Amino acid sequence: MRVAVFAGDGIGSEVTAEAVRVLEALDLLKLELVYGDVGGVAYRKHGHPLPAETLEIARSCGAVLFGAVGDFSCDHLERHLRPEQAILGLRKELGLFANLRPATVFKGLEDLTTLRPEVAEKIDLLIVRELNGDVYFGEKGIRTLDDGRRQGWDMMSYAEDEVRRIAHTGFKAAMGRRRKLCSVDKANVLETSQLWRDVVIEVAKEYPEVELSHMYVDNAAMQLVKNPGQFDVIVTGNLFGDILSDQASMCVGSIGLLASASLAEGTFGLYEPIHGSAPDIAGKGLANPMATILSAAMLLRHSYGLEVQAARIEAAVGRALADGIRGGDLGGQAGTKEIGDAVLARL
Repeated sequence: MRVAVFAGDGIGSEVTAEAVRVLEALDLLKLELVYGDVGGVAYRKHGHPLPAETLEIARSCGAVLFGAVGDFSCDHLERHLRPEQAILGLRKELGLFANLRPATVFKGLEDLTTLRPEVAEKIDLLIVRELNGDVYFGEKGIRTLDDGRRQGWDMMSYAEDEVRRIAHTGFKAAMGRRRKLCSVDKANVLETSQLWRDVVIEVAKEYPEVELSHMYVDNAAMQLVKNPGQFDVIVTGNLFGDILSDQASMCVGSIGLLASASLAEGTFGLYEPIHGSAPDIAGKGLANPMATILSAAMLLRHSYGLEVQAARIEAAVGRALADGIRGGDLGGQAGTKEIGDAVLARL
């Protein structure tokens, strides 16, 4: 059981350390952890945010536990050398095409969300986001028009096989839940979204047990606030999924509680919290590691099939929260290590 650990920048090293402590406490058979550099840390050491040796480590492992990337001191670099290119590069090179982001309100935290408690308590959804296409990977640039004005441009596109692949992931996820799938697009104005919708409808014929609905992304953003309990599984593209998943995190109370899995075909996956590197609190022991700990649970479930161990971790996090263990993001005072200790004590 060989797992790569890429802590990255800012609070990444702090939160991954706590997740590693939890994994090691489970006494997993032949657990081997291999560490590598990514992001701004990697650029300063190796001259690139995703060094070749780090990529080789990932390829030699069955899963990657990832912290966070992002460093303001690197903002002046050319785009291909900025820290964020590490995660984009890993997704591309490792074939990570499906991002799974669960959003559930933990019992006792209903009053901490920005929604009314009776609305928030009904949140139990999964966002399935396509990762390899859309404007993030399309051609882009800044050009000068004939009249001298500068124009920035980014190309949005999806091939039908890319949509078909992520649609299957969404339908399969729905089959394991409440059998409801909402496909989010902007088909009323975007040709890319029209193709997306057409292909999802085609794939739906293979899953007659799943109730399929469609929603424009602007309405989906509104409904996540107005009536989030209506959603079971949401499947959408890279750009829309990026935005909606962050919105969902605030609906449940904090971005520090949301884990994610980025999956390739087969069992390989990269697992990370959805929060950023938070350089303003890095090194202060204030970061909430629960999202990373929950990401480790997803790692055990999706890459190694260890459902019992994954459920133990999730239950321990739930008990810690129920017992009042809360970081600053939840209005509490518990520090990074204190939260890690609390989860360990409840495993």
